[in-house]
Amino acid sequence: MEKAKVYFIKEITPENVVKIYDALNHKLDGKVAVKVHSGEEGNQNYLRPSFMKDIIEHVKGTIVECNTAYDGARNTTEKHKKLMEDHEWSKYFDVDIMDATEDITLDIPDGKVIKKNYVGKNIENYDSMLVLSHFKGHPMGGYGGALKQLSIGVASSKGKRYIHCCGNDGTYEDMFHQDQDSFLESMADAASSVVKYFGDKIAYINVMANMSVDCDCCNVAEDPCMKDIGILASLDPVAIDQACIDLVKKSDDPGRDHLLERINSRHGTHTIDAASELGIGTKEYELIEL
Repeated sequence: MEKAKVYFIKEITPENVVKIYDALNHKLDGKVAVKVHSGEEGNQNYLRPSFMKDIIEHVKGTIVECNTAYDGARNTTEKHKKLMEDHEWSKYFDVDIMDATEDITLDIPDGKVIKKNYVGKNIENYDSMLVLSHFKGHPMGGYGGALKQLSIGVASSKGKRYIHCCGNDGTYEDMFHQDQDSFLESMADAASSVVKYFGDKIAYINVMANMSVDCDCCNVAEDPCMKDIGILASLDPVAIDQACIDLVKKSDDPGRDHLLERINSRHGTHTIDAASELGIGTKEYELIEL
């Protein structure tokens, strides 16, 4: 597989998110789903809808999310819709909780751990997807980026539990007591099913800002430990996440080691390795600074 192109801009502005998307020269057609993280109630680090406004209007997108599999402000459609209002997503955009009614199954015949993925049924309403990710740490996955958005992010509430339980119909507690590498491989499996569902009608933007060791799913997250690095865009979900990891490693920021400890202690890059082995992208990339 030839090297993937990953575009990079250091200055993080709404205008530069549009600029880097346009650099991909890959217009998303039809009805565009824009996958974001709505931010758990109380979380201080998630990317605000006001920051996303320019790019979402640029692609004429609909904000899409799915309910969570754990207690909080997003585990039912009713609560999730209210949070979307409270966080002002609904103020600016059309918002679709994709698993509001039911889910559908995407088959993963070559999956390493799971052979199917449950996603919100409303995914069928979209022709293409922009995966707009906030790159940061994560308590379970080590880091959160494009691959996590594709997997846990697009999975329905049922699907999230299925991924966390590595293909077993486990209990809530079972979600947190699985073999770590198997869980990460399950995420890669799930991500591959969404990539294959949309084919070439998908693009990825990662924003390396507010980089905490914790995810936007935490209602009480640790404050960011590193200075902002920039915006990346690619048509390859493996390459864009690998590029983000490499930029963290190359940084001389004093908080770098704290973030890397979170990533490494959870074997976070194993998700990237597994996704590469599944053939949905490559770890070899060319970083093109704009």
